[in-house]
Amino acid sequence: MKSSVIVFPGSNCDRDIAVALEKLQFKNKMVWHKETSLPKSDLIVIPGGFSYGDYLRSGAIAGKSLIIDEVIKAANSGCLVLGICNGFQILTETGLLKGTLLRNKNLRFINRDVNIKVINNQTKFSSKYKSNQILKINIAHNEGNYFTNSKHLDQLKKDNLIAFKYCDENGNINESSNPNGALENIAGIYNTKKNILGMMPHPERMVDDIISNTDGISLFSGLIN
Repeated sequence: MKSSVIVFPGSNCDRDIAVALEKLQFKNKMVWHKETSLPKSDLIVIPGGFSYGDYLRSGAIAGKSLIIDEVIKAANSGCLVLGICNGFQILTETGLLKGTLLRNKNLRFINRDVNIKVINNQTKFSSKYKSNQILKINIAHNEGNYFTNSKHLDQLKKDNLIAFKYCDENGNINESSNPNGALENIAGIYNTKKNILGMMPHPERMVDDIISNTDGISLFSGLIN
């Protein structure tokens, strides 16, 4: 399976995701933001980091970069697209995903492992997980507070487009298990066709027991299979 990782000035998780993909035997290529064409890709990843230093607002400048036009075309044609952390923010800036990521409720940068629950395991991204499975995944962000309007929230629920929710180690979804104030503890969402996933947690950091755990592997292995 062929993958492409989009790299912006300020990306700092691009190599992490490349290592994770290559570990799972993806044939991966790194694509600089000034490119105007994409390699043939089954999966496009927009990685985490601080694209353009998060000036203006997170993902705003990256969302207007040259390569994004090709990403949008590929996404609209059905290519799988994964946006992680800053990548999620960029996807909302492009309109490929609805909603926005606001400042964390405590107005501080958060970097720690949290628990998230698999809400929908009926997609290409989540098919290797069990429904309601609890994962321990790292988060590292300043603007992870997902928000959308009530109409879109109703659609997310009705069409089963919520991918993950923050929870505690027992799977309880409540205010105390919400690290950033995200609306209804939402940690990740799909688009209507479910070929685009945006998520704040970093699954690429959880692919090796030596440095973390392997809770992120199933997301990538499910895609390659």
